[in-house]
Order: sequence, then structure tokens, then C-alpha cells
Amino acid sequence: MATDNRIPKPSKWFSNKSLRLSLHRRRSKSSSTLSSPSSPMSPCTPQNNSKENELKEVFRHFDSDGDEKISALELRSYFGSIGEYMSHEQAQAVIDDLDSDGDKLLDFKDFLSLMKREANEEDDDLKKAFEMFEMEKGSGCITPKGLQRMLHRLGDAKSYDECVAMIHVFDTDGNGVLDFQEFHQMMA
Repeated sequence: MATDNRIPKPSKWFSNKSLRLSLHRRRSKSSSTLSSPSSPMSPCTPQNNSKENELKEVFRHFDSDGDEKISALELRSYFGSIGEYMSHEQAQAVIDDLDSDGDKLLDFKDFLSLMKREANEEDDDLKKAFEMFEMEKGSGCITPKGLQRMLHRLGDAKSYDECVAMIHVFDTDGNGVLDFQEFHQMMA
């Protein structure tokens, strides 16, 4: 029986696996307690602390022995628990790529760097998606007409009025269109 011993980039392991889904679910549960981007409280830092606390909680799921480090064995164990096989060599290669202090283990700082990298990749994908919905490229907004056009291309024909109503739900500044921040909130 042949196994695939190729060692993928760390971001491939994390971006394609359930970790991303579990992070999203946790974010969704706690997002109702966070202020919205248009709220006067959003410049405060509790959002950042809350997000970091969420990431610490996720980190603890990996760190099964509680030593504040993730070993290759713990990484393999996590992925095994979600039904994904990862060889010891693959796990160690992931760790070696992310390990900043050379101890062959991931500490929270390394884990945080990975999550920030993943978030940046996610934002890039979101920006590309946003641009697909813009009626006028580079306008910085999604109009009801642009939404209607893209939904039609995707096989989900909606009336203009339905598109106006869809935008209205996430249009926090009430200008009748979605800017990138509003689109980002809608997709969260």
C-alpha cells in the first residue's frame, strides 16, 4: 500500500483542514459580543484581546500535554482526531518551517504567526471575491446592479429589488452599497 510522503507547505495543512472551520465557528459564536466596525467602540483593543484569547484556546487544543509547545506528535494527534493522516516526517516538516527559535517545537508566538499569515491569505481571497461583485472595477463598492449581475452569472437570478434588500442587511452606513468592510462583515 503506497502512501503519499510528499511534505506539503504548512499553510496547506492548516488552510485545508478543520482548524480553519473550528476557528470560524468560535469567531461566529463570539462575534455577537464584539462591536461592529462602524461602532464607535471599534478602535478599542478588546477585540484584539478577544481574538488572541480565541487563538490561545485553539492552541491549547493542539498542546495536549500543556507545556505551551506543540510537538510533531501533538500535531499528528490533532490531525488524526479530525480524520486526517499526517506522518511524523510531515508533522516535523510543518513544525520546522514555522519554528522561530529552533527547538523543533511550536510555541504560541509561532502559532500566532501562522494564524496571521492565514488571515492575510483569507483577506486576499476576500478582496478578489469583492472585486468580482463590483459593477465598475475599482469603484470600491458593490451596487445592487453589480450584485444582481454576479448572482445571475452564478446561476442565482435575483430581481433588482431583492438585491437592494440583500445589500440593505449589511449596509451599516446606509449609503445603498457595500464597501469592503461591510462585505467583510457579511462574509464573516
